[in-house]
Amino acid sequence: MKKFLRIIRNILIGFLGIILFLVLIITLMLQFYPPFGKKPSGKRLESFSELANFSEGRFKNLEPIKEDFTWDDYKRMIPMMLKGNPRGIPKEPLPMIKWKEAQLSELEKQDQLVWFGHSSFYLRMNGMNILIDPMFGDYPSPLPYLVAKRFNTTFPIDIEELPQIDLILLSHDHYDHLDYGTIKKLMGKTRQFIVPLGVGSHLESWGVDPDLIQELYWGEETNLGDIKFSCTPAQHFSGRGVGDRQCTLWAGWVIDGAFKIFFSGDSGYFSGFKDIGEQYGPFDYCLMECGQYNLLWKDIHMMPEETAQASLDVKGRRVIPIHWGAFRLAVHDWDDSIDRVAKALEGKDIQLVTPILGQPIVLGEETITRDWWRGLE
Repeated sequence: MKKFLRIIRNILIGFLGIILFLVLIITLMLQFYPPFGKKPSGKRLESFSELANFSEGRFKNLEPIKEDFTWDDYKRMIPMMLKGNPRGIPKEPLPMIKWKEAQLSELEKQDQLVWFGHSSFYLRMNGMNILIDPMFGDYPSPLPYLVAKRFNTTFPIDIEELPQIDLILLSHDHYDHLDYGTIKKLMGKTRQFIVPLGVGSHLESWGVDPDLIQELYWGEETNLGDIKFSCTPAQHFSGRGVGDRQCTLWAGWVIDGAFKIFFSGDSGYFSGFKDIGEQYGPFDYCLMECGQYNLLWKDIHMMPEETAQASLDVKGRRVIPIHWGAFRLAVHDWDDSIDRVAKALEGKDIQLVTPILGQPIVLGEETITRDWWRGLE
């Protein structure tokens, strides 16, 4: 009997040792693994204390949202996730226009937008080269294989081929919008970063010079060259690791130069879109979130029909749906979002612009796009 109890004790001690080892590894990763970034602290954190939507160390949305899943939610979600979706990822890489070396000089010759998939754009306007939420990583997660890989493994233009970047504009700190590897490759050729409050903590921990970072709060604005950037509210959340949920701000952006552009970032549908339209609209182009949605989290990601309505609310003349065409972060068909928003906008006084990856959208000119996703599996 004593021998048996000794064996049991040794097994328990070994099991406890494994648990303690794993806890140590996780703790060290959270503290030192670069992709997690760094939470705001010190004077930066102190400066948030007087803000209306910051309390108990967390930013809050302007309207109430569902913040925690109930057991009933999990009972609905788990079977849905386990079942998966055979059309959640396209069977082949999506069509793409690959820029040849001889064409790269065209990037700086006219005002234009180039879509890289998901929410990433190159914008040339007012003589400036701007990247919006650049994400050139294969996985929107801190470690590979935690989620599905990017649909396309090549890009219309590689990071090394991009010209000197005047500005990187970020909407929030989630992995599908702020990518450690991408920033490390771009920081040596980027002159300025404009980000929501707190996001600069991540950039500084990765080696970006603090003097190159401007952090803005909702309603604040700044100028870079002849372009004015205004930080607008969004209904979402933030966080990259354990214990940092909503420690940094999330936002949309008004980009006001030769053309007026609205970039929604990530957001659920809320009354703020109408306010943005009244204060800043109309917009020549709105880049509006459309994808990775579910009724369980509709407060923080719009359903496609809400994407259509938000585009009308901000008084957009043209809308380019974003947040699709790169990653599977929900269980709907990979092309469901674009199909539904196209249907919702039929007969509305707004032009739907659906570029192929890498297709240049020349600002101010008539844009001809097609339903290129139809028929793809």
